[in-house]
Amino acid sequence: MKNNIIIAGVPRAGKSTVSHLLSRRFGYQHVSMDSIIAGFERCFPETGVNTYQSLSSTDTLRVISGKMAPFVRAMLDSGEYDEFEPGMVLDMYQLLPEDYIRHIRGANCEIAYFITSDVTPEERFLIQKKYDTERDYTFFKPDEELREGAVSIVEQSILIRRQCEEYGLPYYETAHDREQVIQRFLRAFSR
Repeated sequence: MKNNIIIAGVPRAGKSTVSHLLSRRFGYQHVSMDSIIAGFERCFPETGVNTYQSLSSTDTLRVISGKMAPFVRAMLDSGEYDEFEPGMVLDMYQLLPEDYIRHIRGANCEIAYFITSDVTPEERFLIQKKYDTERDYTFFKPDEELREGAVSIVEQSILIRRQCEEYGLPYYETAHDREQVIQRFLRAFSR
């Protein structure tokens, strides 16, 4: 097993839950790439890392993924966490499998994707409502905005699933039986 792991995928598919469980159970240092991306957006707008650009959600995902993947590789190559056993678990929304393959594969890390592609946008909206907490930035958003976002999240999940299948990367569909899927991942991970 490699020293670091990236848990990637879409919002409310279980990424943060899994990342925190890995951190608590196995001692990984939890790193929220979403927080780092928010810092880039606020402090370094010239990088073009901007979740709220005037592009489609899929195009925005492609832009941010393409910019952040080399950054993640630089983090991994720094060796900062190589001295720790285990190293870090990176919790990251905006990383496409194609960019993982292009920029990160071969680094000292493994990856798993968590998606919700096997639902309608309305079902995805209900998943969002079920798992949103006051700590989530979407918790206070109006339902109509969340419904619009659900369409994008299903589209992004389908894109991620297709790319995972193309590149042979592991993905976990959590639209149904989320808790059981997460437990299955943790059992497989601990072997």
